[in-house]
Amino acid sequence: MSLWFLVLNLDEQSLLSRALFPASELGIKDTLPAYLDPTVLPQDLITGVSFASGGSGFDPLTPKLVSVLSLSDQLEYLKEYIGKLKAIIGEENTTFTITNSLFLVVAGSDDIANTYFTLRVRELEYDVPAYTDLMANSASSFVQELYKLGARRIGVFSAPPIGCVPSQRTLAGGAERECAENLNEAAKLFNSKLSKKLDSLASSLPSGKFVYMEIYNPILDLIQNPQKYGFQVADKGCCGTGTLEVSILCNQYTSETCENVSDYVFWDSYHPTEGAYKALVPPIIGKYLTKFF
Repeated sequence: MSLWFLVLNLDEQSLLSRALFPASELGIKDTLPAYLDPTVLPQDLITGVSFASGGSGFDPLTPKLVSVLSLSDQLEYLKEYIGKLKAIIGEENTTFTITNSLFLVVAGSDDIANTYFTLRVRELEYDVPAYTDLMANSASSFVQELYKLGARRIGVFSAPPIGCVPSQRTLAGGAERECAENLNEAAKLFNSKLSKKLDSLASSLPSGKFVYMEIYNPILDLIQNPQKYGFQVADKGCCGTGTLEVSILCNQYTSETCENVSDYVFWDSYHPTEGAYKALVPPIIGKYLTKFF
């Protein structure tokens, strides 16, 4: 496998919110560079890059709200990438590379957590069943576009239990900061539809491997049973209060951090710690890798 393609929402709870671990787990390379990184070298293109854009989603409105790359933007960059690869290794080798590469698609959490439930910009237009239909249809269309470009091994990750991340506990979990079950129910509804869409594609496009990669329950188990994985705190992040601070709000000037980050499942109120990723990625990779062959 020479390419990892991640449509990746870096502000979501997915296991692959850091492209570091899957590539290193498979012995491809230590880190997966961004395609748009100006320091990327030709050999990096051959062995795999990421087309991810933090904050994107299956809903076309989601990337617009936060001014990041949409899925259609990422497809255009993939086409550009294929052209560059042809110039480096030739058309025949490029076709072989794309056909035998592993494409990973990770999105959906920001659609549910931000676009629908927090900003509520879709709430008047769609109820939850209709909105998850929109997400699942968009995911299916995106996978078909990848297929048209030559991809044959495509893994799509489920949505995680987004209602159990610290920020959503704070915003929608009540006084006790319980998991926000309305968000979790939306995630599970989307997951069931996504799984069926991928099964349908496998029937209509038999030369492709379309793998639904279920991460909802593994992440939920980590959150509900942190001690089993060597952690102590799962309802707050290490940064600041751990209840609302996210991303750039966690820095040396505005937030103190916990004394021992290895005790925490979450770094800030949305993103897991490196330790949490390392605890979860190996079994997930081990479970699904053979399904691509």
